[in-house]
Amino acid sequence: MKKAISYLFIFMGIQLLLGAVVAAAWNFFAHSTGESALKLITTSAVAGIATIVVFLATRWAEVSPAWLRTRPWTVLTWSVVASLGAIIPSAWLQEQLPELPNLVEQEFDLILQNRWGYVVIGLLASLSEEVVFRGAILRSLLRSSRLSVWGAIALSALMFSVIHLNPAQLPHAFIIGLLLGWMYYRTGSILPGVAYHWANNSVAYVLYNLYPDPDMKLIDLFGTDSRVLMAVGFSLLILLPALYQLHLNMRRAS
Repeated sequence: MKKAISYLFIFMGIQLLLGAVVAAAWNFFAHSTGESALKLITTSAVAGIATIVVFLATRWAEVSPAWLRTRPWTVLTWSVVASLGAIIPSAWLQEQLPELPNLVEQEFDLILQNRWGYVVIGLLASLSEEVVFRGAILRSLLRSSRLSVWGAIALSALMFSVIHLNPAQLPHAFIIGLLLGWMYYRTGSILPGVAYHWANNSVAYVLYNLYPDPDMKLIDLFGTDSRVLMAVGFSLLILLPALYQLHLNMRRAS
């Protein structure tokens, strides 16, 4: 438990420290204004890369090619399918909850509206967060004698949701954290989670650029309540079979 908490604070420290250093260097050397998006993307990218390097170099998170050698293409494919099927039901569920403040809306807007933002959101965030929250934090929690398997998964999911520092993302991030934790527990690898995470963040990037209004609801997209419910139902017909296939096919490398 203590190790998991220390990993969380180390992750936060890297983000804050390198973010401040890179931002200060950018402000010192930059000769033009109006580059807020590129500065934010650069600071996020440096922090993300540093996080991956630190956690792998110290072996706080261990990444082994053993699971990949089992040729788990079915699991990786169904991970992506599950991610796509979860997006609309998760959005619908979030709309049923009381509206929560979006504290980082402006920062996300700056990143998502820039083509280089995909490198940070779609690629680096997916990998660095899986390395930390599944590869290090959940791996440590699963070794704790005080926690059951699902207790460890739920606690790691809670940490994962809170670290986004955005109340509006908490329900969606917590649900995703549960799924990602389950996938890590069943396979012992972060790769299914990376695939799921990548697909989820890629869709968020694409949808933002197609529909940049942050206040858009599902009813604005589909037109009527009945169509929204049909979209939720159709998505569940994708999500639930995908989860079942993952349940059948996920296994650890021998």
